[in-house]
Amino acid sequence: MFVHEKIQSTDDFFTDLNKRTKKCVYFYRVCGYNEQVNEFIIKYYDSARKNGVVIDGKISNPSEANLSYYDEVMGDEFRLDSKFIANSLKRWLPRMDGFQVSTVAMSIYDTLTAMKRLGKNDNVIKNTYVKFMCWLYYKFERVVIHLGDNTVPKILYGGDIGRYEIMLISMLSDSGCDVLLLQTHGDEDYLKIDPSSGLSHKLELPNMTSFPDNFSLKSIGEELTERKNIEKLYGTEPSITNCTNAWLDADSDIFEMIKLPPLERGGDKRFFYNCLCRINGVEDKVTYKRSLYQFQLELKNSGRQLLILENSIPQPTPDEVAFFGRENYTKRDQMLMDLVLQLKFCTNTELRRLMNKAFIDVVIEASKLKGMTLSKLTYISTYLICMLKRYYGKLFAKLSIPQLSCMIYLGGCRNIYEVAFIKLLSRLPVDVLILVPNKYRSCAFTDKLLYEIEYTQSMEVTGYPTENSQLQLATAAYHAERELDEVIYSDTGIYRNHQYNKAIAVTLQTMYEEIEILWDQEIKFRPNFSTVDDVVNVPVIFAKVSGVRDGLVGQYWSDVRELMTADTIVVKNMPLVNPCMPNPMMNFAGTFVRNGVLQRNIIKTHPAYQYRMLREEVQNYILDKLQLLLNQKLIYCPDELIVSVVLNMPKELLKLMQKFDFTKKNPKIIYINTTDTLAPIEDSVLIAFLNLAGFDIVFFVPTGYRIIEQNYTKNIISEHQVGEYMYDLVVPSNISTAAAASKSSRKNWLDIFKKGK
Repeated sequence: MFVHEKIQSTDDFFTDLNKRTKKCVYFYRVCGYNEQVNEFIIKYYDSARKNGVVIDGKISNPSEANLSYYDEVMGDEFRLDSKFIANSLKRWLPRMDGFQVSTVAMSIYDTLTAMKRLGKNDNVIKNTYVKFMCWLYYKFERVVIHLGDNTVPKILYGGDIGRYEIMLISMLSDSGCDVLLLQTHGDEDYLKIDPSSGLSHKLELPNMTSFPDNFSLKSIGEELTERKNIEKLYGTEPSITNCTNAWLDADSDIFEMIKLPPLERGGDKRFFYNCLCRINGVEDKVTYKRSLYQFQLELKNSGRQLLILENSIPQPTPDEVAFFGRENYTKRDQMLMDLVLQLKFCTNTELRRLMNKAFIDVVIEASKLKGMTLSKLTYISTYLICMLKRYYGKLFAKLSIPQLSCMIYLGGCRNIYEVAFIKLLSRLPVDVLILVPNKYRSCAFTDKLLYEIEYTQSMEVTGYPTENSQLQLATAAYHAERELDEVIYSDTGIYRNHQYNKAIAVTLQTMYEEIEILWDQEIKFRPNFSTVDDVVNVPVIFAKVSGVRDGLVGQYWSDVRELMTADTIVVKNMPLVNPCMPNPMMNFAGTFVRNGVLQRNIIKTHPAYQYRMLREEVQNYILDKLQLLLNQKLIYCPDELIVSVVLNMPKELLKLMQKFDFTKKNPKIIYINTTDTLAPIEDSVLIAFLNLAGFDIVFFVPTGYRIIEQNYTKNIISEHQVGEYMYDLVVPSNISTAAAASKSSRKNWLDIFKKGK
């Protein structure tokens, strides 16, 4: 009989019999779960499948056919005698040798004798004996014929075990096999059968939790099968693998650790010792950029290959994708088998094997993401190969293992493609450092190997400082001022000059009387003003005033004068854009827009482009609103005309655009037409654009005629019918843009005291 011993580690289960203390066996039950347990179960499953038995669920009672065959071979005779049982086993299981027969026979005899002592009658004992014999023949024959072998046979039982099942399995364990019981629902039911845990030991490991709801032996078997298939995909596996982060000293500076030569990190030749780290925030704003500059300089001076990427990893170009041939795949492994061959550009044999394995592992991990399709997975795989080829020269061209290159990614991962590429590099001889100095900017990268460092301070760093000319260092006072700005200008209703670069115009539906009230108000005080994610919602007025209230012409012009401010352009019975004047942009508009999409790079680099003198953010804002105007299809005219008009605005409008602060007073247009002349299509384009850009625009049309609406595909102007229509009115000479610029739009408080003199 074999003794049951306790294990020192789960690896003891896979030790040969002649290397075990006292030639013992192990009988354990697993009632909790973690990653270590999962790996142990997979390994044990594989061993039991090769040299033992896997039982998934309860062992079924012998069927009528089973019992009939037993009676036919063995007859009805039974005696509670060890010799009788041994002779019966020889006949019933002829492949068992003498040692196995005597050991199992003695175990059965001891068990049945114990039942008799507990008062069980002869009929119950006989039935139990027959059940055991049938189970041995139909379920455990692969176990009993290897009892006593140097490779210890194994039983893996998954489910809530019953009383008779544990009796038989205990007998087999006593006879020389290892047993592992998976109690996925906890230990309570088992302890009802074996209250003192006299038959088995409970596996105790750190950080064990309950089994996942989807855990099953079937899923373990499927995972094991998948691993076997993956091993075939690897081909010849590398002789070295990554030891990531385990060598790091948590008390040491991470930059100093990364600078350590490979031989000072660890001496086991089975591993290369690399780093995968993300630093969120900064330790010291004043010294941060200088530290980054010094770090990359020291890496280069030490001869390390270095790749620095900033804010995004560009997607593969069509030429990069076309370089690698792809088929129409129907299965994941078929795709992997084909695409892994594309890594042949790596000429270092050991590095190529590492790349093969890392590539396959990362793609298989991605295949398990929710919503992943084979088409998307194929693109991820192609992306990884393209990135490896693109950056091969900077990372691996001169690399000789165990040397390590270094990759620094400033800004953090944006999508699953970048995440997959960083994972892949971290499984290769590369130190990977992700820097996220702005703590409010999220990084999508997650990995069980990731070592993470958190600092409390945060700062915006747009580029990695690699040259002296790029190294702009800020003083402590500068950073203190920026922090004060964050306190004063964040969600307080107070805004610094030109704090925002983006805005969305929201047209207000108002009463006529509200136009004068809102007209000279700062944007931040108007209804529906808000700021969301660095974008300002700008409430604007876009209205037409038709007719003259009560026929009072003098009051009518007085109301117009009240709206004239320093930032107001007045258009009087003439177009805002003179269609007779040459437009130099018309000749190039066809190349500036294609299929309704602005070609921004072409526009900005074209010699005829007129807006270079504007602030960069103003230029981008103009192009954003121009694209929006094209998208909305508001005007009955070709896209080329719209582009040529907006890119050829009068200088007066450009000055207002440059000056426009989205939280303060906005620019304005007063458009007066007292005649029956229709506005040219160019004016319709520019007016619609200026409305989207955040201008207040009011049409004064005493005739009530449709002077501009006919050019729009939708009704976009709010009309106010204020009085009777009047014709042939003459616009007073004191209503002009010059007059608007020379006077204040409202009387100030000092005027009250002047009147009192």
